Amino acid sequence: MATVTAAQRRAQAKAEYDAFLAACPSRGLLDRISDKWVVLILCALSGDGPHRSDADAGGEPGPMRYSELARALAGVSQKMLTQTLRSLERDGLLTRTVTPTVPVTVTYQLTDLGLSLYEMTRGLRSWAETHMTTVLTHRDAYDAHTS
Repeated sequence: MATVTAAQRRAQAKAEYDAFLAACPSRGLLDRISDKWVVLILCALSGDGPHRSDADAGGEPGPMRYSELARALAGVSQKMLTQTLRSLERDGLLTRTVTPTVPVTVTYQLTDLGLSLYEMTRGLRSWAETHMTTVLTHRDAYDAHTS
């Protein structure tokens, strides 16, 4: 019987990922990355958040403190922000750095993996902002027709 290395097992598993299968682990990842808070955190940490002026839009990625993220993400609860940041850290999409100051400073920054995901989600956010008026018009027409 041939011995299979860990790298060979990972390569075989990667080839077998199929999000259309119920048991595929990529479904959980798709669920996580399609969350609105994930997309908005990625945008904020990428330098493409609301804390930037129009002249700085598309700025450089950089670390942000928890309080900066909370201000940038209007409507996010402390619990949701904390849970989302932890899940992104667990998946390797961002790093959490604790600096021993008084009080302790905690910053979050995208990893290369997180930046690659941001590049994919940036278009989704832009599309939603660009087409919202049209979507609202369609919703109104649909609701009027079905009522």
